[in-house]
Amino acid sequence: MAELPEATERIQEKWVKMGLFRRKKKPKYVEEILEFGEEIDLRSRRRENKAKKSQKAMLAQEAGQGQPGSQQAQGPAQQQGGQKKSLATEYCEQIMAAAKNLEETKREYKVVTDYLTDIQKIENLPESEMKKIQDTAQNVLNLNDARDAYLNKSKTISDAQFAQMEQLEDEMPEIIRRLQGNESYQTTVRRDMQYLEGEREEWRYYQESVVNEENILRKSLYALLSVYVLAVLMAVILGMAMKFDIMMPFVAATLVTGAAGGIMVLRLQNDSVEIKKSQANINRAIVLLNKVKFKYVNVTNAVDYACEKYHVKNGYELSYIWDQYLEAVKEREKYQRTNDELDYFNDKLIRQLKKYQFYDARIWIHQAKALLDKKEMVEVKHELLVRRKKLRDGMEDQAETIRGARKEIESLVKNRPGGYEDVKELLDAVDNMCGIG
Repeated sequence: MAELPEATERIQEKWVKMGLFRRKKKPKYVEEILEFGEEIDLRSRRRENKAKKSQKAMLAQEAGQGQPGSQQAQGPAQQQGGQKKSLATEYCEQIMAAAKNLEETKREYKVVTDYLTDIQKIENLPESEMKKIQDTAQNVLNLNDARDAYLNKSKTISDAQFAQMEQLEDEMPEIIRRLQGNESYQTTVRRDMQYLEGEREEWRYYQESVVNEENILRKSLYALLSVYVLAVLMAVILGMAMKFDIMMPFVAATLVTGAAGGIMVLRLQNDSVEIKKSQANINRAIVLLNKVKFKYVNVTNAVDYACEKYHVKNGYELSYIWDQYLEAVKEREKYQRTNDELDYFNDKLIRQLKKYQFYDARIWIHQAKALLDKKEMVEVKHELLVRRKKLRDGMEDQAETIRGARKEIESLVKNRPGGYEDVKELLDAVDNMCGIG
């Protein structure tokens, strides 16, 4: 007799632990309601299938144990009582699971119904009031589109570049001007350096040509003297041998040789002067080139340091990043204004709908298109109607599961002395809680 009250206490403890009477937080959006309802429906069906399988297995075990065999030695009465107790527990757990699912389904069914009631209120609004709501909804929709366009827009500069430009916002125009000035000066110095290198090489080429000419003149002078000496000797020998006057040939050879030699000597003196002049110009070009190279190294180091510091290749790229930063700042300011305006019109739309005692006015800031487009509203309404029908069917299945389990429990315990009334009282309480007869 003490087993049934203990079973009742265990059932009551399981109800408390499972939280059947805790209220679930109300979903905010229609999508959440639909998804949550589908999850409940699926979980409920799984539990029902599991309970039915368990019931069939226990019935098969009960039928097998009722046949003659080795289990008859334990006592038919004790064995049958244990089987009934085990089956009663299974059915009680099945009832509790179905009751919890039924309560959740009823709660979601009420939420979906309240949303459908809100749609009905919208459809019955006066045209003048609906026009005001649609104007606000149009602003909400436009601002949402503008915000989405900003969020979906590809970035022209990285976040690191934006942060660096923001940190140096006051100094960046001067930095760009200085970098571009250094690059311009670097180009000028490089051009001067190339000019000086060209001038140095030109003087070196001229100097080499003068040196070559000087060598040729020296050799020619030596050759002329050799020919003159040889000619004089030949004239003397021939004159002595042939007994003729050699004065005139000697004078002529001397004049020709003297004239040619004089010209060569003058040319050698001029070449010597030109060589010294060329060397002086080469030295001057080298001195200037060293100065220009020193300037070039300094300005190049400054340019390279700036490019490395700001992660750019040149001043034009830095100027481009700066322009993109200014554009991004304007876009962010526009985005912030859009958000502020969107908050204003969202609040305005909520206030307009709350005047008509809507169940959830806030959801319509996410369904603004449905307020403007009747086809969109019909689609939302259709989805809610389909969802409500599924919930209604689910409640009927869960109620039927509870009734079937109740009948099985009653058939198991109705022959136990004094136990039937306690269990029936508990089952009636479950029926009242679930709203089934």
